[in-house]
Amino acid sequence: MPTGSKLNRTLREFIEKQPLFFVATADRTGRVNVSPKGMKTLRVDGDNRIVWLNLSGSGNETAAHVRATGRMTLMFCAFEGDPLILRLYGQARVIHPRDPEWHALVSDFDAMAGSRQVFDLQIDLVQTSCGTGVPVMDLRRSRGEEDLVPYYDGLGKAGVEDYWRRKNVRTLDGRPTGIFED
Repeated sequence: MPTGSKLNRTLREFIEKQPLFFVATADRTGRVNVSPKGMKTLRVDGDNRIVWLNLSGSGNETAAHVRATGRMTLMFCAFEGDPLILRLYGQARVIHPRDPEWHALVSDFDAMAGSRQVFDLQIDLVQTSCGTGVPVMDLRRSRGEEDLVPYYDGLGKAGVEDYWRRKNVRTLDGRPTGIFED
């Protein structure tokens, strides 16, 4: 059930405690993409704005979809404590390291090798649901902090850019992601 267009204090606190969230995007045609995200890469920046740092990965669907339509949904699930599913719907912008806003937006995050984009989501619908179908689970470790970031750190800046050229320039549907576009 929709709960409104803004986050309240309780929902902001819920988001800030979650070690995992999911991002869903789609172009006008083609595949829908859903990606799990984690680490300390998300910031609640007001009642209707989320900013999150996107690290390198084997695909770059989110950037291309946001370029094409701007549509984005974030989903958070309570894996401990009281059950809850929270979905945030809205319009997003993609900001690359070459863009003027990059440094201002990324400055509130820890420096992480492989940082690829920042997404700025303006929330227009907040929806909660019960979440009783979501299992209770314990977090054992963060693969991102232990595996992902050290991998990109070891590649160095030139190696990361080479990785982007090989894996992040086009979507699964062959659309440009804008990673090197001026």
